[in-house]
Amino acid sequence: MGAVSTSLDEEARSIFTDLGYEVTEEGEELRAERKWRTVHVTTADPEEASAHGGLRCFVAREDRAGDVQDRLLSLEPEYDWAVISVDGDDYRVLHPSADVLPAP
Repeated sequence: MGAVSTSLDEEARSIFTDLGYEVTEEGEELRAERKWRTVHVTTADPEEASAHGGLRCFVAREDRAGDVQDRLLSLEPEYDWAVISVDGDDYRVLHPSADVLPAP
């Protein structure tokens, strides 16, 4: 029997659920809510992702996460963002430096 791979959408849902967020589907994205915070979660490329919402999280496999971060840095979007780099059961969060994020 071969290895079973989990889709990025399922992994994103699991990560945010484990962090205490209530996760719902919103079109092709996920909406993760906790207290006052709403994070729009996507596995889409930055150029193809929706630009609504003040907080966005891009979920990518480890081999693509650095490229996603670099594209976001070059695009300079109008929202706060982070990239979750997924490697099997492990993940890490890639944040931009504070001087890259837009001023409120």
